[in-house]
Amino acid sequence: MQEKMSISNYIAVGSMLFALFFGAGNLIFPAQLGQQAGENLWPAMIGFLVTGVGLPFLGVIAIGYSGSNHLQELASRVHPLYGVLFTSILYLTIGPFFAAPRTGTVAYEIGITPYVGTDAGGTPLFLFTLVFFAVTLWLSLNPAKIVDRVGKILAPGIVILLAILIIMAVIKPLGDIQPAAEAYADGAFTKGFTEGYNTMDAIAALVFAIIVVNAVKAMGMKSKTAITGATFRAGLIAILLLAVLYIGIAYIGATSVQTFGMFETGGPVLSSAATHFFGSFGTILMSVVIILACLTTAIGLITANGEYFHSLLPNISYKAFVWIFSVFTFTIANFGLSNIIKFSVPMLMLLYPLAISLLLLTFTSKLFHHSRLVYVAATAMALLIGIIDGLKALAGSLDTEFGWLVPADEFLTANLPLYAEGLGWLLPVVAALVITGIIARLAGPAPDKNPDL
Repeated sequence: MQEKMSISNYIAVGSMLFALFFGAGNLIFPAQLGQQAGENLWPAMIGFLVTGVGLPFLGVIAIGYSGSNHLQELASRVHPLYGVLFTSILYLTIGPFFAAPRTGTVAYEIGITPYVGTDAGGTPLFLFTLVFFAVTLWLSLNPAKIVDRVGKILAPGIVILLAILIIMAVIKPLGDIQPAAEAYADGAFTKGFTEGYNTMDAIAALVFAIIVVNAVKAMGMKSKTAITGATFRAGLIAILLLAVLYIGIAYIGATSVQTFGMFETGGPVLSSAATHFFGSFGTILMSVVIILACLTTAIGLITANGEYFHSLLPNISYKAFVWIFSVFTFTIANFGLSNIIKFSVPMLMLLYPLAISLLLLTFTSKLFHHSRLVYVAATAMALLIGIIDGLKALAGSLDTEFGWLVPADEFLTANLPLYAEGLGWLLPVVAALVITGIIARLAGPAPDKNPDL
C-alpha cells in the first residue's frame, strides 16, 4: 500500500517546522543585514539565505535521508564518542546555554521594553521571563500536541502579522536604499553567508529534524523513501515561508536608514517601522509578533533538549529534564541579551563548520561506501579550523588578544583561501572528503563495518 499524507498534514508539519525555526533572532538579523547592506542588499541576502534557509532545509532532509533515528546516530559515523559529544554540545548551545535564553531576552527587549523603558532595571525582565518560561515549560511537558499547538495556531499568526507589515513597507517604502556600510561594501555575499550563522537554524535543523520525522511517522510514513519525501515537502513549505519573510524584513531594513538612521541591532528597525505605519497599534502588533516567535522557538528547543537527554540518560525522566532546562534557561536569560550574544558567537564559529561538514558527508556517503576514514578526515579539518575561528571570536568578544594564536592566524590569513571571510574550513574539508573518498572508493565497500548505514 502506497504511503501518502494529505496536503493539510504537509501544511501542518511545514508550519510547525517554520514556527520552530522562526524566533526573534530571525527577525533581528535580516533587518540588520538590510540596513548595513544597503545597495548591496541582494548579494548579501543571497549569502544569508544559503545559511539561513538552504542549510536548515538540508539539515532536516539529512536525518530522513540518512535513515538515522536521531542526530547522535548520524554523528556517530565519525565515532560513537564524537556522536555523543557533538550532539550534546549542539543541543546545549541551541538550548539552555544560548538560543533558548535569547528567546526570552529578545522578546522582552523588543516586545516589552517599549512599554517599561530601557532603564527599568532587572525586575521587569525577571517577571517577564518568569511568565515566558513558565508558559514554555507548560507547553513543552506535552510534546505529543506540538503540531496542534505550534503548527496550527501560533505559526499562522506570526506569518499574518509580519505579512501586513511587509506589504505596507512595499506599498509605501520608508525611504530610498542607501549605500552599503563598510562591512558590506566588498564581499557582501560572504558577509551575508556568515551573518546567517547567527540564526542558529542550520544547527537547530539537526535537532528539529527528529520532531519532523516523528510527526510524519505518526501520520503513517514508515519507509525511508516515504519519510524522506514527506520531510522534503514539509521542509520546503517551511523554508519558502522563511525565505519570503527574510527578504521582506531585509527590504524594510534597507529602506529604513534614510528615515530612522542606522541602528545597532535589527530590533528597533521593525519596531520603528510598525510604529511608523500603524502608530501605537503598530507597537502592540510588533510586541505580539516578537513574543509569539520567541515562544514557539523556546518550546521547540526545550522539547528537543528534553527528549535527547532523556534518551541519553533514561533514568532521568523527560519531564524532569524539561523542568531542569526551563529553570536553567530562565536563569541564563536574566544575565541579559548582550552577554548571551557575546558568548554564543565563538561557539557558533566552532559548530557551524562541523554541522555543515556532516551534511556534506551525509549526502555523499554512498559515493565513498560510508567509510569512517572519510568522516574522520573531513571532520578533523572542520574541527581544526573551527577551533581557531572560535578562539578568535572569543578573543573579540572579550576585547582581548590571544598572543599565541596570532602567528597561526596570520599564516592562515595569508595562505588559506576564504579564511579571512570566516570560511577557511571549506576548502580543507572538501579536499579531505575528495582525497579520502577516492581512497575509500578504490578500496571498495567493507560490508562488515557500519552495516546499518
